[in-house]
Amino acid sequence: MKIICKIKIKNNLGLHARPATIIAKLLQSVKSSVSFTYKNETVNAKSIMSILMLAARKNTLITVVTEGEDAKEVMTKIQEVFENKFGET
Repeated sequence: MKIICKIKIKNNLGLHARPATIIAKLLQSVKSSVSFTYKNETVNAKSIMSILMLAARKNTLITVVTEGEDAKEVMTKIQEVFENKFGET
């Protein structure tokens, strides 16, 4: 199964080290492959360094692709952490 979704970055500092770490830890145990695309650059979302290289800021949209047997559940988890601004205000 493959799921594609556009997600808006809502936290003030964008995808900096803390959110990148949260995402990578969240995806450590999932079976699906997960990628983020921003400004024509696609990266492996399981890699903290790759996420940081996107330099995605607040209010930008990234394309998230999950592909695998647990793709739907993984996408739901990703959407939740973005919606909750990674616990930031």
